[in-house]
Amino acid sequence: MSTIVEFMTSKHRECDDIFSEAESAVAKENWDEATIKWQAFTDELELHLQAEETILFPQFEQATGMTAGPTQVMRMEHEQMRALVNDLNKDLIDNNKISFLGNSETLMVLMQQHNMKEEMMLYPMTEQHLPNVTEVSNALRQHCHSS
Repeated sequence: MSTIVEFMTSKHRECDDIFSEAESAVAKENWDEATIKWQAFTDELELHLQAEETILFPQFEQATGMTAGPTQVMRMEHEQMRALVNDLNKDLIDNNKISFLGNSETLMVLMQQHNMKEEMMLYPMTEQHLPNVTEVSNALRQHCHSS
């Protein structure tokens, strides 16, 4: 069984791969493929963000007592990502390649920085402090595979 760090990091990579496929389709102006890939990305991203917000973060906060620390920053960044996704949705509907590629670059940088903080700090800290790591890990897996 993989750890929270391994599982959630693998989910980051899956999102990155689908995101890249959507971006490539937009660059080629293959709007049908871009729409399919983008929908797959946004579905996977939202599932991942919800798993963190409803399972992982509350468990971390309960175990550590930290509610105004790293999870607060992560939630703020999740909202920034969602706002960019909304902008990108509009760009895709409008077949606006230039705006989509500009906004997607911004989203990619935000996601890379965000994921690094989670993978290097938050996930390891969570595993270190949770008395029920296996239970939480299983809940994350179940949530992420419920789609």
